[in-house]
Amino acid sequence: MKKHLQVVAAVVVREGKVLAAKRGDSRYAYVAHKYEFVGGKVEAGETDEQALARELAEELRVRARVCAPFAFVTHEYPDFIVTLRTYRCEFLSDFCNTEHESLEWMPLSALDPAAWAPADAPVVEKLKFEAESAK
Repeated sequence: MKKHLQVVAAVVVREGKVLAAKRGDSRYAYVAHKYEFVGGKVEAGETDEQALARELAEELRVRARVCAPFAFVTHEYPDFIVTLRTYRCEFLSDFCNTEHESLEWMPLSALDPAAWAPADAPVVEKLKFEAESAK
């Protein structure tokens, strides 16, 4: 039976751009050097909001407000299953990259789901759809 991970991630949008974190090398080739939303695993006893605030502080050294649920996705990879719960967030302080290959503010209109980790791709599609619908 495959391991099932519970993961939370931040959807941070500013001025028509979303924060994209590019993964580095990985033992799983299907996610290596793909973009993802910043976040991580929910630890025992944590709420989603607590886990997300902790992960953002660890990975970006940022204080953040978790505002509202955005999209929930369950994706089966070859080696594990992930349930990804994303939340709209806003940063309350400056941030810096401590973990990812790179961070990038990507225009919503130019998002390419294929460049993202497969579990994150449906969230990217929802962002694109909302951006196009708002025009």
